[in-house]
Amino acid sequence: MVKSNKHIANINRALKDIKSDVIADFIYVDNSGMIITTNKVAANLDLNIIEKYIKKVDKVDISKVISPRLPQFKSYFKILDISYYVKDTNLSIILDIIKNIL
Repeated sequence: MVKSNKHIANINRALKDIKSDVIADFIYVDNSGMIITTNKVAANLDLNIIEKYIKKVDKVDISKVISPRLPQFKSYFKILDISYYVKDTNLSIILDIIKNIL
């Protein structure tokens, strides 16, 4: 636990040095890998800084460090087009109609 706090502080210092507004909050390590949570979505530059720090840590096998990535299990959708009127009516689309459809 003490070492994880030290690593969080060091990662945050490295991110601050590049004037990033991303802050690392928590590190979780298990047999399958490492999870670092941040206050917002990290950009590629932020991920590269974190990767460089991890590779410099003692007792880390550099050959087993893979490039960091954002979680792949979150999903989203993008609305590409919304007609102004409901089909075959003069009823304009309002937020309540969109909520009901979703």
